Amino acid sequence: MKTSRRTTVRWWRWRRNALKRRVDVVEAWVVLAGWVCALLGGVLGGLVAADAVERAAERQRAQSRPVPAVLVRDAPGLSPARPASDHRVWGTVRWTAPDGSSRQDRARVLPRTRAGSTVPVWVGRDGDLTTAPVSASETRLHAALGGTLAGGFAAATVLGTAGLARLLLDRRRMAQWDADWERLDARRGWRTG
Repeated sequence: MKTSRRTTVRWWRWRRNALKRRVDVVEAWVVLAGWVCALLGGVLGGLVAADAVERAAERQRAQSRPVPAVLVRDAPGLSPARPASDHRVWGTVRWTAPDGSSRQDRARVLPRTRAGSTVPVWVGRDGDLTTAPVSASETRLHAALGGTLAGGFAAATVLGTAGLARLLLDRRRMAQWDADWERLDARRGWRTG
C-alpha cells in the first residue's frame, strides 16, 4: 500500500496565491503583531514587575531599623506538640521608640531565653514592631519570580487576544468560503451541502 506524502507550505499567507483572501493577509499580520507584542510586552512587564518588587523591598528597608529590646518574662520552651518552623517562641519584650517612649509587645525570641536578656527587634518609623526586611538574596529571588510571572501573564494575555482575533477571522473566512460555494452551486444548479 502506498502512503501519501504531505507537503507543508510555510509562509503561504505572505506569498502570492490564487486562493488567498484578504482575511488571510489580515490574519498573518495579526499573528506577527501578536508574537512581537507578546515578546516585547512580556519582557517589559517582567522588568516593570521586578523593579516594583525591588523598590518595595528598598522602601521596607528604609522604613524599618533594628533596635535592642529587653525580654520582660522568661521565654517558654519549644512545644513538642506544635514545633515552630524557625525554632523561636513568642515572648514579651520592651524597647524604646524613636520618640523616647517605652513600648511593650510580643516578639519571636529563642526558646528558654531569660528575662532581662537583650534581643534584637525591628521597628518602623512610628516605633511599632514590624517584620525584618527581606535580605538582598530574597529580594532578588522575589524580583525574579515576580518578573517571570508578570512577563508570562502579559505575554499570555497578548497571545490570547491574538488567538481570539484569529478565531474571529477564521469564522469570517469560513463564512466567505460558504458564500462562494453557495454561489458556485447556484450557478451550476448543484447542491454540495
